Amino acid sequence: MAISQRLVDPYREIKVPTSYSWRDSYHAALLETDWTKMPERIQTAESEIHKRRLMLVQDHGGTSEEREALVGALSGLRVLRMDAASWLERNRPGTAA
Repeated sequence: MAISQRLVDPYREIKVPTSYSWRDSYHAALLETDWTKMPERIQTAESEIHKRRLMLVQDHGGTSEEREALVGALSGLRVLRMDAASWLERNRPGTAA
């Protein structure tokens, strides 16, 4: 069973409105199919999310829904990062399958 299957409830719907500035980079990470590109996609998404969180702290803006979505997105990216690291380790040159 993949790490993400153990840590993420498959019946929980993640709602990310299209108006969030960080949404595109987050979706790019989620939809990436090339595991070798995954760490870069995750890093980009995390960076965009952290920038947005900093902006929200500075101006006390945003909505509770966006703040919750940011936390959920970071949690999902952590799981994805673990899965990607596991895949990369298993498929590293010189590693027996």
